[in-house]
This record gives sequence, C-alpha cells and structure tokens, in this order.
Amino acid sequence: MSDLQIIPYSSDYKPDFVSITKAWVEDYFTLEPFDLEQLESPEKAIIHPGGDIIFAKMGDEIVGTVGLAKAEEGVFEMVKMGVKPVAQGKGVGMLLGKAIIEKAKEMGGKKLVLYSSTKLQSALHIYKKLGFKESVPEAGKYCRCDVKMELDLI
Repeated sequence: MSDLQIIPYSSDYKPDFVSITKAWVEDYFTLEPFDLEQLESPEKAIIHPGGDIIFAKMGDEIVGTVGLAKAEEGVFEMVKMGVKPVAQGKGVGMLLGKAIIEKAKEMGGKKLVLYSSTKLQSALHIYKKLGFKESVPEAGKYCRCDVKMELDLI
C-alpha cells in the first residue's frame, strides 16, 4: 500500500467522514442521536472538546477514517472507524488503528477505549491485533454496542 497515507482532519473532508461512517452504521444498525451529533458537527462534537479525526487516503481518494474523542483526563475513545468497501482487506483499518493509537499517546492519553459489536467481526479482529483487551461495557452506553475494549497506552 505504497500510495496509502494518513492525513489530518480538514473541513474539506467532512463529507467523507459523514459518508464513510453512515455507510457502515446503516448497513448494520441505525444511526443513534450521538451519531447524528458527531456527523453534523465533527469539529464541535469531537475535535474542540480535545479529540481528533484522521483519514486514510489512497491516491486521490479518502478510503477510511477514525476519530478520537476525549472521554476524560488521560482517556480517549476511538470512534467512527470506517473503511470504504473498495479498500477493505488491504490493511487500511490496521493502519488507521495504529495511527490513532499514536495520536492518543501524543495527546497525553493513558488509556484508549472503544465500543463495538459482535456483528463487526473483522473490526474486532483488527482491535485484538492492535492489542485491545475486552472489558465489561457500561449498561446503556450505546444501544448497538455489546463489546467494550481497552488499551493501556503507558
């Protein structure tokens, strides 16, 4: 994947963030109120409170994205990881995962958490390869999520 690069958030890429996220969420689930808030205003919902969003670009096309939302001091949540079907199976998710882990460390993160679903087996496989360990999800945090995973960054 020599033409694959990780690039930072720009408002120019907001439509890609929205379309990539909506595609996978709507394939498996329905959009929840927190999804709509993050998609309508990623800057306000994710970036300004202390998070970040990055993208995977292949050639001239954005093929994947992932966000980092600040949960509390020293703890970030990995959110909205998605890869376009055309780029799936090519290591894009793994590259995004590694990049967002590094970003969390740069931003002072001590722990990274994520919430997922047993319906998303390929995503869970990536998370395990990245070193995430399963923990007990809080009841009612997200309707679609039945898996919580954590990664210690220090």
